[in-house]
Amino acid sequence: MSLCSHCIAGVRHEGTPEGQFTKVGGVDSYVATPKIDYPKDKAILFLTDVFGLKLQNNLLLADDFARNGFKVIVPDILEGDALPEDALNSGNFDLGAWLAKHPADRVANITRTVLNALKAEGVTKVATVGYCFGARPSFDLAFNNEVQVVAVSHPSLLQIPADLEKYASQSRAPLLINSCETDSQFPQEAQAKADEILGGGKFQPGYVRTYWEGCTHGFAVRGDMSNPKVKAGKEGAFKATVEFLIKHL
Repeated sequence: MSLCSHCIAGVRHEGTPEGQFTKVGGVDSYVATPKIDYPKDKAILFLTDVFGLKLQNNLLLADDFARNGFKVIVPDILEGDALPEDALNSGNFDLGAWLAKHPADRVANITRTVLNALKAEGVTKVATVGYCFGARPSFDLAFNNEVQVVAVSHPSLLQIPADLEKYASQSRAPLLINSCETDSQFPQEAQAKADEILGGGKFQPGYVRTYWEGCTHGFAVRGDMSNPKVKAGKEGAFKATVEFLIKHL
């Protein structure tokens, strides 16, 4: 499995992050807390793309979820080795060498450390929201039913159809996939296979896939908001995710 050029392409979004950097279970994390009353037994585990905590876009998205009443934890699943912002659109970063330093089992174990810390704080229901690279650990946690809801956008590093079949047979977590028109990591053939395996009521816990025309892999985090179709896709994927979480978490 490998990443693609679109995994490190996109636009930096403007804004001021409102959360806090802290440690959760000893793992460096960004935590966005709602300013309104919220259920203390629920939380979102936001699993990032390859830019991790270094990309402001990820932090702003976490803040947006918090504004909708969810406490959000963004753990540093890349252990301080996230791609720098200047790698955006550079086209000369060795993704293969970088990826070898962050195998799936290592990333999943980091997330489990954070999950255990949340459980110790009284959290009983957790949703993972995974973008690009973060979709892989989202699926891995769902396979073992360690999380209760999964929402992924333009997922990377999945084995198709094996991971979809495994999800269908092993997981009890409702699944949302935000997909798009141009995506070598999760192309339209894979999207159709997901619908075939999970759609039409086959996956009892719940399955939804959205599709955003005119959008490219990465749109939900690093999309160019000056492009009307990309703006509609990014905002639509976020809205779909919030609605899915409200329904299932």
